[in-house]
Amino acid sequence: MPNSNAKLHSNHRGGREASRRELVSRSLQSAQHCLENQDFGTAYAHYLLVLNLAPELKATVKETFQFTLFKWAEELDSLARIQDLFNCYEQALELYPNDEVICNSMGEHLFRMGFRDEAAGYFHKAVKLNPDFADAKENFYRVANWLVERWHFIMLNDAKRNLTYLRAIENAVRSGSRSVLDIGTGTGILSMFAKKAGASFVYACELSKTMYELARDVVAANNMEREIKLLHLKSLDIEIPKHIPERVSLVVTETVDAGLFGEGIVESLIHAWEHLLLQPK
Repeated sequence: MPNSNAKLHSNHRGGREASRRELVSRSLQSAQHCLENQDFGTAYAHYLLVLNLAPELKATVKETFQFTLFKWAEELDSLARIQDLFNCYEQALELYPNDEVICNSMGEHLFRMGFRDEAAGYFHKAVKLNPDFADAKENFYRVANWLVERWHFIMLNDAKRNLTYLRAIENAVRSGSRSVLDIGTGTGILSMFAKKAGASFVYACELSKTMYELARDVVAANNMEREIKLLHLKSLDIEIPKHIPERVSLVVTETVDAGLFGEGIVESLIHAWEHLLLQPK
């Protein structure tokens, strides 16, 4: 009797597997037929079914799936079905999370719609996945030019200003400030000054996704990624001990420019003084 039950289960599994293969085969045929008739939406739905039923076919159908996705996305864009477009890309990235071509295409749609910071994130990911992907590199540099304010370049090339910051941070660290918070870190230059000056713990926050990613790259290029904790946060949202373990002994910032009040720096510094900075005894 046990052998009979095992045989029944085996037959049942075999029947289900045969049904799965048949459904996958028919869906692939239907997808191809839809592509021939330029019915990209239906073809995309068939490919989703195939990839969910047969993940082992991901490599085989990858290029055709990409083509179908991009064509369907163009239609959705032309129909102003923006949420449906984003949903399709989210589904595609769940299936191919490390596909630089899909990431780059998602970024291009976001950029055209005005979501430049979000677009930069996808372009950056695409470049990280494939540093030789020329289209993604060009797109990332293009969007970075929109997002990295010109005064960043002016400040980075202001040797006198930077030397003044460096000396002030060095003096503070030598006087006993061992933990530092850099508000609006930008490229991370002040955080690196603090670490080179000998600070034991350095934390840096940056609200802009593009500048945050840029700071990560700059810090990593200087071999300090393990010594500086970067937070993609507004300073007003930093919580102890959730984001940093305790109050810091020094707060630095380079957001004091022509946009002093527009940047909310006064509010940020008051918040840092009250909640994040060690109080004098």
